[in-house]
Amino acid sequence: MAEHDTEGEPARERILVASEELFAELGFDATPTSKIAARAGVPKGLVHYYFRRKADLLEALVERLPADVVRCSDVIVPGDLPASLDGLVAALDRSQDDSYVLSHLLWREADTHSAVRDVLNRRFDELVAAVREVIVTASGQPDSERVRGAARLLAAAIGHRHATARHAPDDARPPAADRMDAELGVVVAALQA
Repeated sequence: MAEHDTEGEPARERILVASEELFAELGFDATPTSKIAARAGVPKGLVHYYFRRKADLLEALVERLPADVVRCSDVIVPGDLPASLDGLVAALDRSQDDSYVLSHLLWREADTHSAVRDVLNRRFDELVAAVREVIVTASGQPDSERVRGAARLLAAAIGHRHATARHAPDDARPPAADRMDAELGVVVAALQA
């Protein structure tokens, strides 16, 4: 992975950027703080000055992850559930593209670090709430168990798509025109039945 150009950035920021890159490349447990310091161009003691434990670095990176959930009012087309859901998926895809390395890192470390797992679970719950809001507002349907089930199902599909996209080379990722058309069609048909 190419190193991020951090010249001129504050030391704490350089340490975070170096940590993100190295954790994504090597994994959290395989990355010593000495490598982080070397990549950041700072003395090793400065890493520990800002982050007492290496786990504190991981937690700081978790907090940097941009929110996946978009403002639903930006994607809702009243009366047009398919267009609204497509707009939501497109906005979430853009968010994923902006945080690809960090997202990769978090999915990689979720199994062994409860702080990361907690953040990913909270983000899934937020995604379910956003999908539910789009469905209810765009379709005019009342919030029901059926709507909540559809929201959980679609949120899981979106989450899976983003989690597996990190393993695909850039040229193998689905084109913008193929944003889960089939999955969205199934959800819309089920809700309108």
